[in-house]
Order: sequence, then structure tokens, then C-alpha cells
Amino acid sequence: MSRRKRSKAERKYNRRRQERNQDCLADMLQWLLPDDTIFSEMKMHGNAKSKPRELVRLALLWAWSERRHLTDAFEEAVMCCHSMFGVGGPRTYQGLMKALTRRNQELMRLLWPVLHERMQEIGAQFWQVGKWVPIAFDGSRSTAPRTEANERAFCAQDYGKGKTAKYRKKKTKGLRRRKNEKNRPEPQEPQAWITLLWHMGLRLPWMWRLGPSNSSERGHVMEMIEEGEYPENVLFVGDAGFVGFPLWSAIEQSGGRFLVRVGANVSLLREHADYQLMEDGSVLCWPKAVQSKQPPLHLRLVKVRIGNSDVYLLTNVLQADQLSIQEMITLYKMRWGIEVEFRGLKQTLDRAKLRCRNHERLLVELDWSIMAMATAELLALKEQLPKKRRRSAEPVSTPAQRSLANAMRALRDCIRRPQEIPPIGKDLPTRLRKAVTDSYQRKSSKKARYRPPNPDKKPLGKPKLRVLTPKERRKVAQIESRAAA
Repeated sequence: MSRRKRSKAERKYNRRRQERNQDCLADMLQWLLPDDTIFSEMKMHGNAKSKPRELVRLALLWAWSERRHLTDAFEEAVMCCHSMFGVGGPRTYQGLMKALTRRNQELMRLLWPVLHERMQEIGAQFWQVGKWVPIAFDGSRSTAPRTEANERAFCAQDYGKGKTAKYRKKKTKGLRRRKNEKNRPEPQEPQAWITLLWHMGLRLPWMWRLGPSNSSERGHVMEMIEEGEYPENVLFVGDAGFVGFPLWSAIEQSGGRFLVRVGANVSLLREHADYQLMEDGSVLCWPKAVQSKQPPLHLRLVKVRIGNSDVYLLTNVLQADQLSIQEMITLYKMRWGIEVEFRGLKQTLDRAKLRCRNHERLLVELDWSIMAMATAELLALKEQLPKKRRRSAEPVSTPAQRSLANAMRALRDCIRRPQEIPPIGKDLPTRLRKAVTDSYQRKSSKKARYRPPNPDKKPLGKPKLRVLTPKERRKVAQIESRAAA
């Protein structure tokens, strides 16, 4: 195409793009939730005035708002929602919170499959990494206001009564007796626990579970694996905290595969005394407590070098041609992106400390904050990934280059000024397409100069390996013979 024809086509294309902010945002929300059939199974009260789709759109706009106070954010969301879709949804903040508190879990269960469907629709080559659909899991906490309701719901009732806490208190009692008597410590700060499943290829939240500060992240993962639906060839990737026979057997029984880092917190069995950590390093996970009830897990343990550390990776993919050592290293390195996702939630969306003073509403605030973050990243990714008929000559980015901060700036500008017609190149789709990280080469490290040592962080060490006893060997042979028969 000649330069003259190309410039004419670009001008025509830009004229079509010169729409109001509300039109662009409404089209994107329409793509996300095209009709009410998604909520057809949801039973609404006869007196309910707002439909589920109107409630979801208002909740997303409310969570996207950068207003510090929740009521101010609601007023801004209502103004934008009325400008785009007309009157719809709750008209008061109390009405919104009551509706979300009543319907929150049901809405999340309906929206997660929609999120997965849209992710697969735009995912292209990033949906899978090699053969696998990799999903990482990890946990974090967000602080809650120190109210009586939050303290009852989120604080551990036995906080400070464990052996380690008593030992530390006894060790420093003589040094701090007088100071402690005058200035007694404050009670434990309430925190909400977040356990997140995260698509590693698209770098998007997949599913999450919330709970009090002493929640079991392994228990949350087991619940989500049992309740959720996952694509074929799913591979769950976790760090050293996600270990144990119950979790690994739950993943295997669901038909999934896993890759986790292990250390001295894991005891494994080997069949031969001259065992070496090679690519076909077969081991068994078979605690004595389950030897009479369940068969052993056949696993593969490899030792790799990542950075300056020796890392032990364990998987239930036994064939090296299905998951090579190099692929294991690549996937484990990609898992670090979930830590960046938590940073985006706490810093970019400012949810390190939540704002609701009631424990039920606080969980609603946190749920919709994560959903809003996932939706913002999904809309940005939709504009950035390759399209069949893209006319723009702008380079196409990858999910790793997506910037949550720039995407949120673009969306928040639309919410603040829905009626404005932005200049050419400043419309919402273009800004989301350009919402990428810096491409320049850094000349110095971002690592802090002063990093105090953490006495609680010990070296992970090596996994404990021992040879099968003759009795255990006979049991394994009997189980395998029964399975073959």
C-alpha cells in the first residue's frame, strides 16, 4: 500500500476511533459480559431492582476508582455507569454493599469461567507454554482496619501461644521486663489471607480464595482444585511451601500435574542405595501414616542450578520427554510473576491496607479488587496481543511487558471524564495498547542498598531421602500387582 493510501486509511480509522470515553469503555464491558445468559442460573429475589450484570459492572467501576474513600468511589462509579448504560444497579452505597455481600460468592463462581473463556479467546500462543497450561499458586496477606469485627474474624485466636513465641518471649524477658510493663504490646493486627491461582503464560489471575490470617494456603489450593474446572495439560507450579502428600495426591487425583520446589521440609523414599539426582531420578512420596490406606506417589526429583543456588524440583511428570529439565527451570522462573501480581494489588490498586470496617464487607472489597485487577489486565492484553486485521504499525507486546499501572491510569481517566472525546491517539484502546513497561536498559540495580538480615529465613536445604525398607518394598510390590491385575 502506498504512503498516500495508507495515510488516508489511517485518518479514516482514527475518525472512527474518536469516540467518547464512555463509548470505548462500554464496548469493552460489553465484550466481557455480552448478555444476561451468564447469570441465568442465578435466582434473584422478586423485589430485586438491579440485574446481576448491572451489579457486576457497577462493582468493577467502583473497584477501579482511585478515590480513597469507598463512598466517594461509589459516587464516581454511579456517575460513570449511568452515563454509559443509563439508570441501573443500586443507587446507594449501602445498597451496593448489601447486594454484593449477599451474592458475592455466587457471582464469583459465575464470573471465573467467563474470565477463563475470555483468556483462552485472546490467549493465542501464550495460552500454553510448550505442552502445558501452567498455573502458579501462592499466598499473601492484606491488612484490615483494627475493628472488633475484623479482629474476631481475621485474627488467630491462639496468636502468641505457640512454642516459638513462648521461647522468644522467655529469651528476652529479662531485657525488656520494665519496658513491657509500662508499654504493653498492641493486640495482633487483623489481616485477610489471599491464596491466588495465576495463569503464568498470560500473567492473569485464574481463581482465588480468601480467609483469616491463619488460613492454610495448601488447604485453599486443595479446595480450589477440587471445585474448579481446568483445561487439559494443566501444570500447577508452586514454591517450597506447597508440599505434602495430601496436596500432591489431590492434584494427581484431579488429573493435573505439578512442579514444586522442595527442601529439608520434605521426606522422600528411594528404591536403590546408589541413587543419584539425574533426569530420571525416580522417588516415592509415601508417609507412614498413609501406607495402609493409600498407594505411594511416584515422582521425579531433579537438582538444578538457578542463579547462585542449588534448587530441588519435584514433579509427577515422570517422562523427561514430556517435561525436560530446561522446561522445569523455565517454568519455575516464570512462577515469580505471581509475586509481581501481589505487588500490583497492594501498591498499584492500593490494597495493602483495606478500608471496610466490617469483616463481610472487607472480603467483598478484596474479592472485587482482585476481579477488577484481573479485568483491567485482561482488557489491556486484548488490545496488545496480535490481531488478524490490525492496521496499526505499532509493535505488539507480550504479557510480560504489560503494565498494570498504565492500564489503570487509562481506565481511571475514562471513569473520571466519561463524556470527554479524547484526542487522536489518547483514546482508551490506544492507551491500553501502549500500557507496557519501560523498554530502556537500567544502568543500576533496583535492589535496596540497606536490606536487614531476616533471622527467620533459613536455608531451604536438601530433601530427606532414605531407602525403602524390605517391608515397604513388599507393600509396594503388592499394590503394583493389584493395580496391574
